[in-house]
Amino acid sequence: MIKSMNVFYRLFIKGLITVLPISLTLYLLYWITARVDSIFGTPIENLMGDHYVPGIGLLIGFLAILLVGASVNNFVSLHFFSWLERRIQTVPFVKTIYNPLRDVMNLFGSKASDKMKRVVLVELVKGSGLKSIGLVTRDRFQDLPEAETHFKDLIAVFIPYSYALGGFTLLIPKAQITEVDIPVEKAMQLAITAWVQKS
Repeated sequence: MIKSMNVFYRLFIKGLITVLPISLTLYLLYWITARVDSIFGTPIENLMGDHYVPGIGLLIGFLAILLVGASVNNFVSLHFFSWLERRIQTVPFVKTIYNPLRDVMNLFGSKASDKMKRVVLVELVKGSGLKSIGLVTRDRFQDLPEAETHFKDLIAVFIPYSYALGGFTLLIPKAQITEVDIPVEKAMQLAITAWVQKS
């Protein structure tokens, strides 16, 4: 009886491990899609009434973002968005929300993604042997005051927490990092899953 219960328990856990990540991923995608459709679709639904088709809001949201992305390349629009960004950064509370969001989104840009392609092992305490995997986010600090004094021979490395609960950034001497030939996607997978080996 106990043996059969153990078998049942192991099978249940295996099934849960398989189904839960897929279910949560699909639900998250559904929730994001539904929210975007609701935000952009509600005004359109009020105008169209019974003729409204679910999904139009999502399509309009996509087209609006695409239009903004295309307009940024325009000289006038680029100056407008630069002006708007400067105004936002003068508002104390708003800039504390805007700046981190902008920086996170910039990680997905083409220039930022090139910098993030360097996976490194970081020796957390020199000589201790304790190491963590990280992603190089910056190795130059010329835009900062007294860069040669305070940031010479330093490198910025993002260390992700396990289970996608955020992370932290270290400014660490270059001598304490070792570059490793691992794709960024694999490195993030290892870090986020706490290096758990698939059976």
